[in-house]
Amino acid sequence: MKIAQICPRYSPDIGGVETHVKEISERLVNAGHKVEVITTDPTGRLNKQETINGVKVVRFTSFAPGNAYYLAPQILFYLRNRKYDVIHMHSYHALPALFAALGKGQEKLVFTPHYHRSGHTPFRSLLHKPYRFLGKIIFSRADYVICVSEYEKKLVESDFKVGGKIVKIPNGINLKEFKKIKNQEKNSTGSNSTGRNSPGKNSAQNNLRKEKILLYVGRLEEYKGVQYIIQSLPELQEFRLKVIGKGPFESELHDIAKNLQVENKIEWLKELSREELLDCYADADIFLMLSTHEAYGITVAEALASGTPCIVAEGSALEEFVDGIHCFGLDEPNNKKSIIKLIHQAENLKNNSEFIVEKLNIFDWNQITEEIENVYRK
Repeated sequence: MKIAQICPRYSPDIGGVETHVKEISERLVNAGHKVEVITTDPTGRLNKQETINGVKVVRFTSFAPGNAYYLAPQILFYLRNRKYDVIHMHSYHALPALFAALGKGQEKLVFTPHYHRSGHTPFRSLLHKPYRFLGKIIFSRADYVICVSEYEKKLVESDFKVGGKIVKIPNGINLKEFKKIKNQEKNSTGSNSTGRNSPGKNSAQNNLRKEKILLYVGRLEEYKGVQYIIQSLPELQEFRLKVIGKGPFESELHDIAKNLQVENKIEWLKELSREELLDCYADADIFLMLSTHEAYGITVAEALASGTPCIVAEGSALEEFVDGIHCFGLDEPNNKKSIIKLIHQAENLKNNSEFIVEKLNIFDWNQITEEIENVYRK
């Protein structure tokens, strides 16, 4: 099949949608399909066209104020001049999917909305109301709608009345990577360390780590809630925080840390290799994701697969990971006392039990891609 994947951004940009599209696209190529990713680049710095691991990538300049919207009507005209068997649109919360729906010819359309209903800021939430009339066009023209969680599925059914088109296929992770981590943990010594060298560790920490590590991985946006973790640090004397990622809220987070005088308790990391990121997952004592706008939560799934207990904000698809044993839910992510209480509740769980991936229905990308391919074949 000749397949077009439409998304706001693509590798080397990072994020949940970017990871989803990259993982399935490369596997579809390996299965013998021709895959073209049609995306945008608001910076104008990336290659207009290139091939990455067998996937053809075409980027259009877009207008993206505040890293949002990704206005690129060129996508509509590009698609009208080409033929595909399937066009797979991604992300309700950006405009490329709308342009793809408007550019539909005889192709079959699949839509993965990664939908969480509201915007990431009050202004964006306000814009969601008039945009819903346009959003209905995408859903009406899609032949199938793929939701990545039960939470997202219920929202889509409620807001767009397309229950007959919906199939639930979650995001995945690369399970082989995490089996390697567990094997290395078994061969390591010490009760509170994986024995692997993580970015930012000095020799003294490698020999005997007195402070425990809190970890956040993701884009640095206000709605992600990293500021609430930082605000808890003054009362968490035995903990340090690793923040892995970049984004528009980064300078504000640094200011918060400076005002609270906890700069020396935070390690800011970005553009890590995959191996370095896996080291950080494995080395952390607790992973935190306090976002209330998530359709799935790949980084949470990866942390859990590393055997690292998690604390997540409830009110989005993240709550589907909560089992009260390996993953804990937080009703009010901005409540410092609740955060501190859960951190102390979870801090000694890392080495106390073997995490079973199957319990929380975390799947491998190979299986996920096969299920998506079956939707294409229908």
